[in-house]
Amino acid sequence: MVAVGIDLGTTYSCVAVWQNNNVKVIVNEHGNRTTPSFVAFTHRERLIGQAAKNQAVVNPKNTVFAAKRLIGRRYDDMGLQMDLRHYPFKVINENGKPKILIEYRGKMRSFSPEEISSMILFRMKEVAEAYLGKNVDKAVITVPAYFTDAQRQATRLAGSIAGLEVIRIINEPTAAALAFGYDKKFSGERNVLIYDLGGGTLDVSIITISDSVYEVKATAGNSRLGGEDFDNRLVAYFAEDFKKRYGKEVLRYGKCLKRLKSAAEKVKLSLSSAAEATVHIESLYDRIDYHKPISRVLFEDLCSDLFEDTIKPIDKALKDARMSKSHIHDIVLVGGSTRIPKIKDLLKEFFNKDLTSSINPEEAIACGAAIQAAILSGHKINNLLLVDVVPLSLGVETSRGMMFKVIERNTPIPCRKVKEITTLEDYQNCMTIEVFEGERTLTKDNLLLGVFELNNIPPAPRGVAKIDVVFDIDANGILKVSARDKSTGNCETITIENTHRLSKSDVGRMIADAEKFREEDIENRIRLEVRNQLETYIYGVKQTVVDSLESLSSNECASLIGECKDAIAWVEENMDCFREEYERKMSELLRRWSATISKLNQRWRHRAKRQRSENMKNDSTTITEVE
Repeated sequence: MVAVGIDLGTTYSCVAVWQNNNVKVIVNEHGNRTTPSFVAFTHRERLIGQAAKNQAVVNPKNTVFAAKRLIGRRYDDMGLQMDLRHYPFKVINENGKPKILIEYRGKMRSFSPEEISSMILFRMKEVAEAYLGKNVDKAVITVPAYFTDAQRQATRLAGSIAGLEVIRIINEPTAAALAFGYDKKFSGERNVLIYDLGGGTLDVSIITISDSVYEVKATAGNSRLGGEDFDNRLVAYFAEDFKKRYGKEVLRYGKCLKRLKSAAEKVKLSLSSAAEATVHIESLYDRIDYHKPISRVLFEDLCSDLFEDTIKPIDKALKDARMSKSHIHDIVLVGGSTRIPKIKDLLKEFFNKDLTSSINPEEAIACGAAIQAAILSGHKINNLLLVDVVPLSLGVETSRGMMFKVIERNTPIPCRKVKEITTLEDYQNCMTIEVFEGERTLTKDNLLLGVFELNNIPPAPRGVAKIDVVFDIDANGILKVSARDKSTGNCETITIENTHRLSKSDVGRMIADAEKFREEDIENRIRLEVRNQLETYIYGVKQTVVDSLESLSSNECASLIGECKDAIAWVEENMDCFREEYERKMSELLRRWSATISKLNQRWRHRAKRQRSENMKNDSTTITEVE
């Protein structure tokens, strides 16, 4: 049987295999090296890949894409709710999980994101089998480094549904590092930063390569930032422009949304090689043709904040790896979105050095997965050894439920750490050792791995007894924790295997928990600032109207003040909206009031100018009379 490597991407997927002492990207029946991650349902059949994408414009409600942004998430996840606005197909809540509702053969059916992903994986399995001429039953599948445990397990389940034995789930940046370095001979240590910006996720990993040993030093990223978000900015811009020109709202119609999204993706690709591109959509809505040129400069302006966000995880990864920019030897770009010139410019400016372009961004991850699959299948490839890290901090509970870290996350394995603890009560003769995993300050917010007791501690006042706690992790990720009384040598040990604790596949979930609250604070602050800006604008408009009563008719005045009151009431009734809702309301009010307020301000300026002229004239007359 053959094991392949599969990059299950947000927008495109790729499959590769180790063959004849080299890695080979497998082309599909269309001669393409990547396959669109699309699944479509018609009245007659199910379509996967290019065929599904080709008919997406005419069948948007039953064509599913970007399922990777739904997989393993709960329906009430804030990020998922924000993503739903960009999907022409319907996503429903079924027992707290998202299900995609489609019409298939005249009947309504719901599919989980795992099922949709399994269809894409099965398609990649078919592509590999057609090329190899034999059955493919094993695969290494890649996931973003910041995928949560639920997302990883859901991806594994998708592989199982597709008839594949998933022999390993590995991080996309790690796979890219293998593809970059497997055929190279480096002299001394080489610090490689893998910058992976795909269709839906961003990952940054720092990996040290030394004598064919690949050691992951640190990872960081954003599981909700990628090329899809750049497309969505263009879609919003085109939709707003269409509304200004023709007074028609097109985003609420699935077919229009899909056509705009398809056009936006093409424009984005064109702007990577040209300074200007044009979108042209025949009969976008109500038989109206839409034609709009857009420059690369405008595109970069529309996405400026998103582009800046793609650089932020680099600082975190460098900090976790205890490195500076100067320590990085190679910056390897992975993912189709790294072809955007602005992204390259920002990275060059950040590191002040050239970027590595020796691997294909769209194929590197699948190639790395194939190399890992070959190694796990028994092939000897340049004596490659991948040294992983502890994904989450490990420690014990101390007083007041505090987490006392013994091993920090991103510590290379195997490793052994010893920490000294003491008793909390006078004449305490036994101690309960509770082992936790996680990044939160309080143990109640982390995962309990195991509990054991150390007995026969010699009675002594609080703080006198000295107990060594030893954490030992071997190359297989098996954790042993022991506690030893220094005065007597009495020792107790507990072994916690991967089946009993969060495994290596948990790179994202609890780290994301620790970061979540900090991110929520930042997001909430921004949301409140936007809401305050909205309120300030409404009250400012209201005051401008009150100050300009003589410039308006009574009907105009009453109408504007009434609209201001309605807007204030809306804000008061929607105090917990997403930031985007407030921004949308602000845009709506700006469109409605800007012209009127501009006229009023212009009249006020003219009136003020006349008043100043009259005052100067009066002052001149007074001076003459005095003379």
